[in-house]
Amino acid sequence: MLKISDSQKNIFNVLAEGVLIIDDKGIVVFANEAYRSFLKMKEEEITGRKLRDFRPHAQLPTVVESGKAVLHAQRLEGLEEAYFVNMYPLKENGHVVGGISIITFMSEAEKARNELEKYEAKLRTQLMQQAHNKAAFYTFDKIICSDPNSIMTKELAMKIADTDMTVLLQAESGTGKEMYAQSIHNHSKRREKVFLAVNCANFNANMLESELFGYEEGAFTGAKKGGKIGLMEAAKGGTLFLDEISEMDIGLQAKLLRALQERKIRPVGSLKEREIDVRIICACNANLEEYIEQGKFRKDLYYRLNTSTIKILPLRERRGDISAIVYSIIEDMKKKYRREIYVSEEAMKCLEQHDWPGNVRELKNVLEFSSYMCEGNTIVKASLPSNIIKNDGKTFVENQSLAQRVKRFEKEEIEKEMKICGDTLEGKKEVAGKLKISLATLYNKLNIKEF
Repeated sequence: MLKISDSQKNIFNVLAEGVLIIDDKGIVVFANEAYRSFLKMKEEEITGRKLRDFRPHAQLPTVVESGKAVLHAQRLEGLEEAYFVNMYPLKENGHVVGGISIITFMSEAEKARNELEKYEAKLRTQLMQQAHNKAAFYTFDKIICSDPNSIMTKELAMKIADTDMTVLLQAESGTGKEMYAQSIHNHSKRREKVFLAVNCANFNANMLESELFGYEEGAFTGAKKGGKIGLMEAAKGGTLFLDEISEMDIGLQAKLLRALQERKIRPVGSLKEREIDVRIICACNANLEEYIEQGKFRKDLYYRLNTSTIKILPLRERRGDISAIVYSIIEDMKKKYRREIYVSEEAMKCLEQHDWPGNVRELKNVLEFSSYMCEGNTIVKASLPSNIIKNDGKTFVENQSLAQRVKRFEKEEIEKEMKICGDTLEGKKEVAGKLKISLATLYNKLNIKEF
């Protein structure tokens, strides 16, 4: 005969789950307090009675008869609250002597799931934070700026970094958009939190949506058991960098816009919204206004992003940076290849006159190539690729109009004075005074795109 000791009853009664035990004849031997409360019945109304006398559709007697457990069964049976139940046969000496059912109420399951989601989010954030130093290692100190145009770009980026605004970086490929994104993050109040980056062009619409917003278990075929947290939640307190934002599906752009405005997201397959705390930095090398006309980019999202736009100039519009960038790349190459590398004046002149359609990335590749082609340790003109050699400086000047040459001369004279007076605001005022022009005129001449 199946018996339950007082100590066993005490253990079962402290559980939040409902516990019911019957013998091999289907008679209730024990029901804990949670189970009795669930049925709203007193102990004497349950214990000693056949289970099916008051619960005609109970499955526990069937488990006793078959000797096989039933797991994760979802039941409602006309009651106010749905629940999950696991039912097991109880055996002694190989014979079934009864059965036990353990009920998890839906409300408790929901609490457990919410706690699990919070734990998973916290765990992912911690893992991301551990990788923080590897993920965002660029700072503004590593952005080389000698040209007045790029100096002003850097100063603007530093000012915007101090805010928590969403940022749009517009630049050609190879100009260092992610370097700016990481620097903005490391200069912001979010610097101690995680920095995550994703290239929107690498995903189709559905994949990118689940990557950014996450998904619930069973949201689609192949969905990970337990669901997946999205990058917008994983980057809690930190920064999410969305490169090539122009290539995001236009339907997904609407969801991103809402996330930016409401600071809430809804994972794929979920009915519940979740609050987010993340700064978004976007970047693209496309003309978004043309994309809007073509119906490929939302106008409202563009206006939302365009309030804090940073335009990173291509190398051909900041030639004053070229020599400094060359020396920086050469220093890195010296450490990498463990040998001395130099650049001749003639070779440097060619590098400074080239238009660099591939920008800094192209410049780096050219220097890598030339370092292998040169005889000895010095990169000379003959070591450079043929397309770089063709632009020898004379051609560069001869192809300019008189107005372009005058503007170039004016800019060079301003830059000479700034090297003496400095590139601070006070220094610029002093230069403007010496040249007898207004400060606004000085800025305009520095920003002239004569190339």
